Amino acid sequence: MEMEIVVPDELPVMTLPGVTFFPQALMPLHIFEPRYREMLRDVLATNRLFAIAGLDAGKPQAFEPPHRVASMGIVRACQENKDGTSNLLLQGLARVEIKDILRDQPYRVIRLRALASQPGADEDENLKLRSHLSRLLTTRQRLSGDSSNELGRFLRNVADPEIFVDLAAFSFCENPRLKQKLLETLDVHRRMELFSADVRADIESIKLRRKLQGPLADDKIASN
Repeated sequence: MEMEIVVPDELPVMTLPGVTFFPQALMPLHIFEPRYREMLRDVLATNRLFAIAGLDAGKPQAFEPPHRVASMGIVRACQENKDGTSNLLLQGLARVEIKDILRDQPYRVIRLRALASQPGADEDENLKLRSHLSRLLTTRQRLSGDSSNELGRFLRNVADPEIFVDLAAFSFCENPRLKQKLLETLDVHRRMELFSADVRADIESIKLRRKLQGPLADDKIASN
């Protein structure tokens, strides 16, 4: 049974470099900074919700500038360690837009609004593109020599195009700029198109590299 996700007007947020968090994704976090320890205590005592935003390197003049679009998550499990740090598992629930930073002390709190995805195409088209993207990811995985990835096998059974592309982007997109763009793209069809094009480019790059390498082993490429 589906449950409606209620996004509060205000939430604590962690702004992390090199991180793009997606709805449905599961992300382990190690909480050790004093400000985030306090944040976690407050979160666990209330609704267990906080947001994860990527650090926007294009705004170096600001303090820990977040990207405009982030994801709200819920703490599914948490274990406090003897030294006061904690290990937790955060599950993404929804895309959100950061409207304003309300305060930075003792931890950052933002004003936000929920962002809803749109299909961008009819159901059949999206299902076809989802299957195409799945095949591309399988091909790239095979060409890369990684045929034992359990997450890849799990994803092949995820039928919903939006959930599929979000989990796939979180797990397999290796381009940080594209990853953030995929988070910001509310059109599901366009989101799959963008990621498909990136995976196709990777596949062609791998094929070209193998062709140029010829029969040489990986550790003998310099001899080519």
